[in-house]
Amino acid sequence: MRAATTIENFLEMMSAERGAAENTLASYRRDLEAAAEFTVARGASLPDAASDDIRAYLDEMTRLGFAATSQARRLSALRQFFRFLYSEGLRQDDPTGILDAPKKERSLPKIMSEEAVGRLLDRAKLETEDPAVIDKLRALRLHTLLETLYATGMRVSELVGLPAGVARSDHRFLLVRGKGSKERMVPLSAKAREAMSRYLTLRDAEPGSDGNPWLFPAFSESGHLARQVFARELKALAARAGVSTATISPHVLRHAFASHLLQNGADLRAVQQLLGHSDISTTQIYTHVLEERLHQLVSEHHPLAD
Repeated sequence: MRAATTIENFLEMMSAERGAAENTLASYRRDLEAAAEFTVARGASLPDAASDDIRAYLDEMTRLGFAATSQARRLSALRQFFRFLYSEGLRQDDPTGILDAPKKERSLPKIMSEEAVGRLLDRAKLETEDPAVIDKLRALRLHTLLETLYATGMRVSELVGLPAGVARSDHRFLLVRGKGSKERMVPLSAKAREAMSRYLTLRDAEPGSDGNPWLFPAFSESGHLARQVFARELKALAARAGVSTATISPHVLRHAFASHLLQNGADLRAVQQLLGHSDISTTQIYTHVLEERLHQLVSEHHPLAD
């Protein structure tokens, strides 16, 4: 079997039957093409690969210094691929079935303090009101992005890809299309609604805005704001606000949203729903963050601590 053809068929199935997002499909493609290149070097085609070929591939990734998380992701892509071949009758076995996923340490998410987030949001709002700021629309866009992100905990891809219509139907909630095209409602805070209203007023006054389908369109090209552009603007804002830029990113603000909710008594199931996690075990990582902070607090301040 030709690897290129079977990979294309697999990706088509993932898109049509499982509603996989473009980013997910691109990730599958990269991982499977890398595996196909390795198996060709061993004299085999990926669709016909044996367990020894896949094991050798994992060993090679270890030798090259790939993180356990990267290895596990690539093995997961291969498992899905071979299950597809089995279901289609193109193979009679699954060569990944006897392989164990690389063990990985569960790293705690990076978070920001409420004080640091407050400084970031205050600076963003201040720049929308500063007469010295020339590009008022860009400043309003950044402030609205931050307020919305911290109010909802959306994934950055969900945020920048919001259609313009979602902010006009009901300012109290946003309808978000997440992974696997699953939809969920997320509430907007009063500050986020205020920022959104100010931003939309100026955005709608821009020439050609009527025909733009994106809530946060790119200024220099077609399409919506790129995640990388948002990340750069966020880091630059953090520097101006006196917040460390070493760990700041849109994803860190998503982590901050979840951690701060739990710190202030939110229910874990509610946070799971807001984040769009299909499995609550993914959300439980934030409880470990709280446990670590409590342990550190006791260690530093208890009179009997060593």
